Amino acid sequence: MGYIEDLRKVVGHRPLIFVGSVIVVVDEQGRLLLQQRKFPEGAWGIPGGLMELGESTEEVARRELFEETRLRVDELTLINVYSGHEHFIRAANGDEFYVVTTAYYAEGAIGELVVDQAESITFTYFHPDELPENIVKSHKEILDEFLLKHYSFLSAVN
Repeated sequence: MGYIEDLRKVVGHRPLIFVGSVIVVVDEQGRLLLQQRKFPEGAWGIPGGLMELGESTEEVARRELFEETRLRVDELTLINVYSGHEHFIRAANGDEFYVVTTAYYAEGAIGELVVDQAESITFTYFHPDELPENIVKSHKEILDEFLLKHYSFLSAVN
């Protein structure tokens, strides 16, 4: 049982603040790694998850990427931190929470991609101009900012 599950036993469905991290992985061809999720069913998103006690946001990004894909990354570069009323979520079970998300990107990943079937349907690398339609709203915001601020620079360098 993790921190969040333990906390929910004490507070029930009351609103909480959760901290999480996501990571945009860019391969050597400039494609972005996206996860087709089981929840919300079939939606695409960025690998990531919520912080456990004692972790840094960088550790969360690396741990979640490894748990979901068995891939590792070296250097992380900050995209931005996302928070506020527009990041309020009411889950299907009635849990309410605000999420503070730290988004990173990393060039290249080490290892062989293995999909964690508990959370994911599949992982696919997409060219930035061929991203799928059904992207989680908050992740679409992150991808849009990443592509606007960082991707043109990376493309020019590579």
